[in-house]
Amino acid sequence: MGKLFSQIEPQHEAFIKKQRIFFVGSAPLDSEGHVNISPKGHDVLRIFSPSEVAYLDLTGSGNETSAHLIDNGRITFMFIAFEGAPMILRLYGKGRVVLPETPEWEALVGHFDPLPGARQIICATIDAVKTSCGFSVPFFDYVDERNTLQKWATQQGEEGLAAYRQEKNSVSMDGIITPIGLVSS
Repeated sequence: MGKLFSQIEPQHEAFIKKQRIFFVGSAPLDSEGHVNISPKGHDVLRIFSPSEVAYLDLTGSGNETSAHLIDNGRITFMFIAFEGAPMILRLYGKGRVVLPETPEWEALVGHFDPLPGARQIICATIDAVKTSCGFSVPFFDYVDERNTLQKWATQQGEEGLAAYRQEKNSVSMDGIITPIGLVSS
């Protein structure tokens, strides 16, 4: 059933590109800290090579992934087939955060469609890819993307987004300072 690979193979890339949602998992090193799983929608993920991926991260109510990457770098991506043949695919690796107004941001941001509220790019070096059956995953029909976050971000404007990020995205729920918090302190 499950198979382990050392990199993203062409069939994995094709599968990933068909998915309309993916999940990002991370956790602090502290065993008392919270494990975080975040769903990601929109066309925000890019595969740069068999071992390099990145996604454009939009402003949200928390910033746990970013904090965990500062803490230990561990990140897992999960993709699930909700239509067609069953499969679950996970990418395991080490991640880092790229903030706006840095040379690396300027080099990467052009790979993504511009979306209101973009706060950072999460880059990851993948060291393992695992597929599993997904036989118990139900079928779901895709209807459309939600544009609620984009409308909200546009209404906030850049100053409003900066203030929101300072308040809600600078420190994780476990007290880990995020890269956004490091820049603003």
